[in-house]
Amino acid sequence: MSTQRTSRTGSLKLPVLPLRDVVLFPHVAMPLLIGRDASLAAVTAALDGSREILLVTQRNADVNVPTGTDLYRIGVRARVQQATRVSNGTTKILVDGLERVQVSRFTTTKALQATKGAKAGTLIEARVDPLPFKRARAGGPQGSETTHARIRHALSLFEDYSGLQRRLPPEVIGLLQGLDDEERIAFGIAAHLQIPIEQRQALLGAASLADLSTQLVNILGAELELLKLERKIDDQVRGSLFQNQREFFLQEQLRAIHRELGQEDGDEFEEMAKQIAARGLPEAVETRAHRELRRLKRSSPTSPDAAVSRGWLDWVLALPWTARTVDTTDLDVARTSLEGDHYGLAEVKERILDHIAVLARVGKLPGPILCLVGPPGVGKTSLGRSIAHALDRKFVRMALGGVRDEAEIRGHRRTYIGAMPGRILQAMRRAESVNPVILLDEIDKLGADFRGDPAAALLEVLDPEQNSAFNDHYLEVDYDLSQVLFVTTANSLGSIPEALRDRMEIIRLPGYLEQEKLAIARRFLVPKQLVANGVPADRVTLADDVLPAIIRNYTREAGVRDLERRIARLSRKLARRAWTDKNTHTVSTDDLHAMLGTAPHPEDELNLEDQVGVANGLAYTSTGGELLEIEVSVVPGRGRLQLTGTLGDVIKESAAAALSFVRARASALGLSPDFHRTRDIHVHLPAGATPKDGPSAGIALATALISALTGIPVRGDVAMTGEVTLRGRVLPIGGLREKGVAAHRHRIAHVIVPAANMKDLNELPDDVRAGVTWHVARTMDEVLAVALRGAVPTLREERIVLSDAPGMVT
Repeated sequence: MSTQRTSRTGSLKLPVLPLRDVVLFPHVAMPLLIGRDASLAAVTAALDGSREILLVTQRNADVNVPTGTDLYRIGVRARVQQATRVSNGTTKILVDGLERVQVSRFTTTKALQATKGAKAGTLIEARVDPLPFKRARAGGPQGSETTHARIRHALSLFEDYSGLQRRLPPEVIGLLQGLDDEERIAFGIAAHLQIPIEQRQALLGAASLADLSTQLVNILGAELELLKLERKIDDQVRGSLFQNQREFFLQEQLRAIHRELGQEDGDEFEEMAKQIAARGLPEAVETRAHRELRRLKRSSPTSPDAAVSRGWLDWVLALPWTARTVDTTDLDVARTSLEGDHYGLAEVKERILDHIAVLARVGKLPGPILCLVGPPGVGKTSLGRSIAHALDRKFVRMALGGVRDEAEIRGHRRTYIGAMPGRILQAMRRAESVNPVILLDEIDKLGADFRGDPAAALLEVLDPEQNSAFNDHYLEVDYDLSQVLFVTTANSLGSIPEALRDRMEIIRLPGYLEQEKLAIARRFLVPKQLVANGVPADRVTLADDVLPAIIRNYTREAGVRDLERRIARLSRKLARRAWTDKNTHTVSTDDLHAMLGTAPHPEDELNLEDQVGVANGLAYTSTGGELLEIEVSVVPGRGRLQLTGTLGDVIKESAAAALSFVRARASALGLSPDFHRTRDIHVHLPAGATPKDGPSAGIALATALISALTGIPVRGDVAMTGEVTLRGRVLPIGGLREKGVAAHRHRIAHVIVPAANMKDLNELPDDVRAGVTWHVARTMDEVLAVALRGAVPTLREERIVLSDAPGMVT
């Protein structure tokens, strides 16, 4: 096929060779590797004719079979100088750019023949017209003085560009400097620029030589700035690498010197690698440990990164990952251990024995979350130690009182100076086993501030479904806490968030009875304090009534902490006597005043006589149950209700509701309907320095009000707890176990409780349930029938009708 030229327009018809990611410029020779059928057909057509071919760049290089719409309209007419068949089926050609041309039309035909060994493909042909540069306006030569200066400036910039661009061969500058034709120089510079295809095509399509030179100067200026910045960054990186390599080389030399002097037994890094392999780490943790070890090797020993990596590795190697203790599965041994450490607390002991029984049968049991709730001094903390001793596990105690920073639980990020893991992993490190007993003491004393909420951080720790993959911020790897037996303690559940409370099994310790305190004092406290104070037990005899007198007259608590302090003081007095008198000492109740001082709670302090306007309520506090004396005084006045005794909002509302109930039942009580207009009512709860609140004093307030208004005395041996409604119904309350123990401790004979709390009576200790007469009440009628002494008015349900007269209620 030969190149055809039409005489009418001077245009040429040439076979088209589409180029991908390449732009050919005039006066530039370029080797090309041809493999597509259409391209091979175009080369074959050119070789069979005048060897001229049109080289046009594709708009999208991903198109494998381009058409005319996929090609630019400006290309280069070139001559095929060489064509060589390659063994892999492709053809290598060398083309020489002749001139710029513009395509007026593309056509597609079927190639008549193909090169040897190749198929005939679709041939793209184009009708093209020469595209010379526009001349200057004055009609002179193409290049003006300004264009000439720009070309020389572009050549100077290209010299700097080639010095920074390592991909250009050095002889290119010499070839361009030897040219006299400014057009050849400009196209030669454009051909060697490492710029995107769109910019190269824009250079090829420049309207004039002046336009081309301007584009070259702008592109070279921008590329030089980028190359200089890259060179600067590269030099900085090379300098840093060289410094690190130099330090590494010097450190290796220093280690060799130490080994020669016998000052180093072995390679520290090798020892650390052996420890990683021997610790039995999980796969993900072991991979992370090896990566940190490699990072430590590459770091300078004085760099902060080395200290961070070394600290992380030390913690990973110090934590227990597989080491565990063998649990005790003998129930008799565990029962003996629990009974030997603590007296009473049957529910807690039964729960631990159940756990051991299941553990003996299944072999492995996810650690339960026990929460021991009770007043101070009942032995919650020491019970956690006894649980560990019974199971033969390691024991670690964590005090949570006052913790306000979430990082105390989850750890600090390693980006901070002085970062370290949280208290949970610190406890695991101290335990040195994966199945210890961890006591989280005073969990209700956690705080929260701008540093986070530690109680929320404990949700993952105390959730059996999540703590198998606990993630500490410092380690940033999962750690298994599912085998840990967590025991938490609290004085009250009120300050524990509901979500955290839901994850724990609540076990209440209401407090000790008098006989339990007596047994604890004889079996544990007295021998302990005699030994602690150096008093021989065989030289001291306590009369049988000494310890009961101390319990009744010198202590008034749910636990035994104050009792132990009194016994310790008694032991110190005995130690002083033993220093001067070597004989055996007998302590009687007559000696208590001299040895312990005046009794703060004498027996005559308890007033169980019948009184008007005084009722005994029962309250639940963080220190256990307490007897709450309620006094009501009625004096002439203008109907003002005064409440004193540091009362909270809830108990104030209970007093208001009780007064409204009494006013609504005034006629049944034999009171004037407008009694409240001529009398002031003063409600007082003694011990004003102690805050009092809670929804359980309603019936006691109502009983004291009725007694004060009617003059009927309230029985002194009766205590009550429950809330009252405006209609006289008695609502249920909580904390009945603690309140029952408090009533028994104060020798109350009768206790009135809401009928809805009958189910809770079974949870009371046997001595409390048998030593107190329990009365259930559904309405205030039943409460008054027990609480008041003498004629008791019957409170029937009355219908209230509003009369027409203002302010009148009938």
